[in-house]
Amino acid sequence: MATVPRLRFAPSPTGYLHVGGARTALFNWLYARKHGGQFLLRVEDTDRARSTDASTRAIFEGLEWLGLDWDEPPVYQGANLERHRADAQRLLDANAAYRCFCTPAELDEQRAAAEARGDAFRYDRRCDRLPADEVQRRVAAGMPFVVRFRMPDGETSWVDLVHGRIAFPNKDIGEGDFIVLRSDATPIYNMAVVSDDIAMDITLVMRGDDHISNTPKQILLYEALGAALPQFAHLPMIHGTDGKKLSKRHGATAVGDYQHLGILPEAMNNFLALLGWSPGGDREVMTRDEMVALFSEDGLSKKAAVFDPQKLEWMNGQHLMRMPLDELGPRVGAAMEAAGVATAASLAARPEWYAKLLELLRVRSRTIDELVKQSVPYLRDTLDYDADAVAKLWMKDPATADAALAGVRAALEALPAWEPAAMEQALRQEAERQGVGAGKLFQPLRLALTGVTATPGMFDVLDLLGRERSLARIDVARAQIAAAVR
Repeated sequence: MATVPRLRFAPSPTGYLHVGGARTALFNWLYARKHGGQFLLRVEDTDRARSTDASTRAIFEGLEWLGLDWDEPPVYQGANLERHRADAQRLLDANAAYRCFCTPAELDEQRAAAEARGDAFRYDRRCDRLPADEVQRRVAAGMPFVVRFRMPDGETSWVDLVHGRIAFPNKDIGEGDFIVLRSDATPIYNMAVVSDDIAMDITLVMRGDDHISNTPKQILLYEALGAALPQFAHLPMIHGTDGKKLSKRHGATAVGDYQHLGILPEAMNNFLALLGWSPGGDREVMTRDEMVALFSEDGLSKKAAVFDPQKLEWMNGQHLMRMPLDELGPRVGAAMEAAGVATAASLAARPEWYAKLLELLRVRSRTIDELVKQSVPYLRDTLDYDADAVAKLWMKDPATADAALAGVRAALEALPAWEPAAMEQALRQEAERQGVGAGKLFQPLRLALTGVTATPGMFDVLDLLGRERSLARIDVARAQIAAAVR
């Protein structure tokens, strides 16, 4: 077995990269990077009817978006069929398996008899009692058969990195002598997995704890094939906030969906890492390098993890805040361009202004999509006014609203320097002159400048828009009010 850790992520290309699969891939990747090992990718594409190239691409793209790079070319399980068959033959040659000629109808009859007795079905090994010459006669005659593993007495146990010692009495494992090769000579899942893991020299199998029931069968196959056992680690399942297994009813479950919902890969990795692992010390927000440094099997949890979309958005907001602007800028710029809000050229022409816009908006955003939406008033020439705000702040008393905006415009136009401290002083003096609280001026003005009432600080907004655009927008707002009361 390899001297350095070798771990694998082995998805089936029958759908998208689920967040549970992404979490499993991340933990394998973190362990490999922490211990100087290798992270490998195996595409388990033996289900030809359901496996698709589109699903394979989606899995690769999801892993690439998360930055989970693999160290060797991907292995495609379907290409290893001859080795799977050869390993099944080795089991036959070692007398660890035998050919079973029972038909589906005969097996159904055995199941019905067991049910009638109130017993769990276990194959009765009738084919294992066939004389060798009878077996050969049936094979020569072309009778279809499966290959069954001969279940030994005793128990099968291992020390799991997450759960500690786990043991299964062999008599309770499945339906007794389990099938390793189907009648069409294709391998059952457990046979293919063990054959591939041996060939890939995997030292640690880290996967979801829904695979715990497969592990004793796989250990028995390793031993029968004379191969060294890897370590096993079974990660807790992921539930929705209602405590039930995560599914589409809880919202998006594909990693690719979150990529298109304005979530940063750094935040997604951070969030996924905390689904079943803790770095200790109540630490939550981490870079990928910090997660590698802190990752330890001691922090792995046995309890089911909870996928909370609100926590993910909060986490994303934290990463938006911490990301250097030279990294954040291109990502937000691409999203702005995709939304038709701005072009890369227009943003590149005003780098300092763009940096100021990002700094102002990211503190109020949890996703890139939110940041893009908030940027619209600063990037487009015309505004869409919030109808409720217009009714409340302008049309409830149009004459007062127009007078307030007229006074504000005059005070701002008179400023010798367009800077926040001077703006604040001038507008507060104007509020005193009009005999109203500052808010009575600021809210109608905020609506005039941005079309909405929830924005960053008023004077930051004025500074970002500049003198000419700010005054022009006040004029447009006054014209709107005048047109509405004619």
